[in-house]
Amino acid sequence: MVFLGAGKTTLLNHLLSNQHGLKIAIIVNDMSEINVDAKLVKEGGFVRTEENIVEMTNGCICCTLREDLVVELEKLAKLDIDYVLIESSGVSEPIPVAQSFVYYDEQLGIDLNTLFQLDTLVTVVNGQQFWLDYQSEDLLIDRQMQVSDNDERGIVDLLIDQIEFANVIVLNKIDQLSSEEVTELKSLLQKLNPEAEIVPTSFGQIDPLQVLNTNQFDFDKASQGAGWIKELNEEHIPETEEYGISSFVYRSRRPFHPERFYQWLENWPKEIIRSKGFFWLVTRNELAGLLSQAGSMITLEGAGRWLASYSQEEQEELKVQDPVLFEEWDPQTGDRMTELVFIGSGMDKQQIIDSLNQCLLTDEEAKRPTNTFNDPLPEFAVE
Repeated sequence: MVFLGAGKTTLLNHLLSNQHGLKIAIIVNDMSEINVDAKLVKEGGFVRTEENIVEMTNGCICCTLREDLVVELEKLAKLDIDYVLIESSGVSEPIPVAQSFVYYDEQLGIDLNTLFQLDTLVTVVNGQQFWLDYQSEDLLIDRQMQVSDNDERGIVDLLIDQIEFANVIVLNKIDQLSSEEVTELKSLLQKLNPEAEIVPTSFGQIDPLQVLNTNQFDFDKASQGAGWIKELNEEHIPETEEYGISSFVYRSRRPFHPERFYQWLENWPKEIIRSKGFFWLVTRNELAGLLSQAGSMITLEGAGRWLASYSQEEQEELKVQDPVLFEEWDPQTGDRMTELVFIGSGMDKQQIIDSLNQCLLTDEEAKRPTNTFNDPLPEFAVE
């Protein structure tokens, strides 16, 4: 997985010229009808008899071409090769691609898990461009990079997704940054994904053994590797004092007043770089809210029903099926609570906590019926 313009083809060419005796096949995915990246690989002089290049165009292997990916990989498994490098489109989401290797495809009748071992998931970050993309309000469709006409993903959302679900993050183009800028950016990337190995480089020049035959990938571990998840699970990541990069979790068993919380969101603290978690609105006692923020992009959606909104009979059945769900059950509020992770640079933790506390219901407001509150927040989208 590599973000757009980060130097993915340069890195691929470097790996192909330093194979350590491996017979490598390549799958190159590009969103355009003309596969420019595959052409660059070929022009780099790395098409040899022991290599097989499969070009997948006019789609993305995380969605529209996912079945094609599975089929092509099954074909490659029958060849005399040691390793398959997949250069996905820059707009690919990493999780769906990884799932292709983990789960049996009933429709195709193909189980890649018996044919391949997913070794390493690599994200390449353009060190020079990172902050510009992070601060961008552009959607993929604004840059004509969308997978489909209804692709509403933001540039920064995709950037963070690819960083948070990776074993190795290649921080490329550091020759265009000062040593202090490199150290600060590396510290931030480590905060966003504490499990990943960060490899600073220029022109994709890395030791191939840092990304080949590493045996690093584990789907369950990768799914829980993001910094915000670790913070939510109370695995606090130490602050990088020198650059003021820190993190904390805000928790409350009292619901937010919808109007005050809306105003707080409208005045989002600029020092918060990444935030994610669940929240409770007094006007929506049935549904948990999920907040996800990266840069200027803030998304609110439904995260399913609170267990406290289920009937007593349903709750008893769930306790038998999965007692872990009730480990933090509160006699008064049940599982309803707010848990928001904040990762940022130069954050005033206490000021943020105090401002969020101001959004909570007061004792007097808690006595009012929920339908007496005005709720300006958008309706939750529930998948």
